[in-house]
Amino acid sequence: MQGTIGIIYLSVFQALKTKFIEGGPFFMGLITLTLIFGLAFCLERIIYLNLAHIPAKKFLSKIGSHLEKGDLKEAQAISRQTRGPVAAISSQALAKIEEPIELIDKTITSTGNVQIGLLEKNLSWITLFIAIAPALGFLGTVLGMIQTFDDVQRAGDITPTIVSAGMKVALITTVGGLIVAIILQIFYNYLLNKVENIINDMENQSIAILDMIVRYKRLR
Repeated sequence: MQGTIGIIYLSVFQALKTKFIEGGPFFMGLITLTLIFGLAFCLERIIYLNLAHIPAKKFLSKIGSHLEKGDLKEAQAISRQTRGPVAAISSQALAKIEEPIELIDKTITSTGNVQIGLLEKNLSWITLFIAIAPALGFLGTVLGMIQTFDDVQRAGDITPTIVSAGMKVALITTVGGLIVAIILQIFYNYLLNKVENIINDMENQSIAILDMIVRYKRLR
């Protein structure tokens, strides 16, 4: 079984290597670099978003129980020590707990906006690479077609061999660019969905944090 998988892997690798060479090392190299950099940003965002996502209800339940006991310092300490946007909002809100509710509400809103910016950081780079990859492929195709017409002109005759060989090489770069764009688009949509879920969670829990602070202030 392992031998069969190894043979398949080598066959696929050899085929990709052949197409890479046929497409032209320069443009295919640029498209490959686009994929590498795009995936690097995707990986960084996946790690960041996974670390940013915490069981918010459990976290707020802890904060709420300490506030009900009047243990503000412990609630603040837990908020500071917990990662993620919900904890950051909680930490900033609790730091302003002696201020009027209107000011605390503004603090929660401004902190939430900062956290949204951090969540969406580097996503624009991924969209850039999604756009660049097919553009490089099309550029390689156009230049390849120009080279094909130059070959025809030098040969002084249009033969199926010259035209088909040149067109094949030219279109490989387009295929490569489109494949890279599709791969990065899948990762981008996954990240966008994750960001939207975290933002929705932030908005819901921000209301809960404000309610807890209001109850705490009333009990005092």
